[in-house]
Amino acid sequence: MAQLGSVHPATCTVSLCNKPVIVAPLFPHDRLSRYNSSGESAAEKAVGRTGSYTRRETRLASLSRQEQDSAAKDYKKMYADALEENERLKSKLQDSKQELVKIRSQLEKLTQRHDRISERSPLLESEKREKQVLEKRVSDMEEEIKILTELKSDNQRLKDENGALIRVISKLSK
Repeated sequence: MAQLGSVHPATCTVSLCNKPVIVAPLFPHDRLSRYNSSGESAAEKAVGRTGSYTRRETRLASLSRQEQDSAAKDYKKMYADALEENERLKSKLQDSKQELVKIRSQLEKLTQRHDRISERSPLLESEKREKQVLEKRVSDMEEEIKILTELKSDNQRLKDENGALIRVISKLSK
């Protein structure tokens, strides 16, 4: 705690934080002046201030750590969301590919049927429309696959950027 320093005939010094502080005169008639209006001595008041500063610094450090943790959690959440969306898009792409295979097989069957019928007789109008509808569906599905592929690449790019941001934040927080 406080160490008594050199005693001077008129004053007594106390060493706090390696700096001498004059506490109070040693004369009996000045004894009341050692205390402030609240009844604390000057040495008690200085120690109390030092304690409040360390409590404040501890609180500020704790708040700073909480802010860093919440920022890291936000980036982790964004990363998890991006992964979830990526998986959802992969699933949708797989479903679209399966549907495209199914439609192509239907188109192939219709084409084979068309060839057989064309040999026998001219194409019927309904088969022509069905073929056109299926060809349109195939072209629409191919367009959807292109769009999904672009979304997948955008999603991967965002995932990479999130990773880079997380690394930067972790380096800044150190």
